[in-house]
Amino acid sequence: MAKLGDMKSIKKNYTLKIRNKVITIDYPLIMAILNLSPDSFYDGKKDMSLHAILERCALMVEEGAHILDIGACSSRPGAEFIDQKEEINRLLPVLKKVRKSYPDIIISVDTFRSAVADMVVSEGADMINDISAGNLDPDMFDRIASLNVPYVMMHMQGTPESMQANPQYHDLIEEIYTFFLGKIKQLHEKGLSDIIIDPGFGFGKSLEHNYQLLRHLSYFQFLGKPLLAGLSRKSMIYKALDIDPDAALNATTVLNTLALINGADILRVHDVKEAAEIIKLLTLYRKSELIIN
Repeated sequence: MAKLGDMKSIKKNYTLKIRNKVITIDYPLIMAILNLSPDSFYDGKKDMSLHAILERCALMVEEGAHILDIGACSSRPGAEFIDQKEEINRLLPVLKKVRKSYPDIIISVDTFRSAVADMVVSEGADMINDISAGNLDPDMFDRIASLNVPYVMMHMQGTPESMQANPQYHDLIEEIYTFFLGKIKQLHEKGLSDIIIDPGFGFGKSLEHNYQLLRHLSYFQFLGKPLLAGLSRKSMIYKALDIDPDAALNATTVLNTLALINGADILRVHDVKEAAEIIKLLTLYRKSELIIN
């Protein structure tokens, strides 16, 4: 694995193919979370009517979201998965309306099921976000390769139902890095190259593991793929500060800033406006560097 001192050699020039268009990730992107699950850890208590969901969607687009990530199956710690039929029933009405209302927005669907991935792509989804990197559905890699859409794959130790029951690693960073190396190789062999890496903050990691992962996020740049950081209002924040998720926006902003400094290309967030402000200010900060001959 590359050493930290080598990080200055990294020059990122990532592209993704979205509906026959190639986009270049030369500026951090915001992936806005659109939860359709009533038992989400943070926003599950919100109004789940179609009208209310579309209003939230409109606000996120207005505030600067580049990607809308629609998920219908909760993956909070301790969650039991809903069945496939229920997941589809929650997803399709919203997906169809969002696609019609926002023809140019990038739509991601958060699912680990290959059959759901197939169906939502046929209905207008542009990419798939899989919390299990193919581990929960052995058909996912073949299906994604045949669909040829960008694929977010996340590292998770265990399943949401059991993942926080004393997670253990011999070498956290090395193990996750090696995990992704193997997954990338499998996907490349199947012909898929548009891959986004999510190290999986909060998914099978202790509080200490999460901060170690954030501190060394830049290691994962050597995988040669865009990095996604999903830190928004997670337990690594509210448990550390002894607050609840509703009070975790300020601390989320701090950690999102650190994630960008450490190499994140995409922020997955509940709060779009604040993420957009981070990116704007950090961009100005980076441009202000003096060049001394």
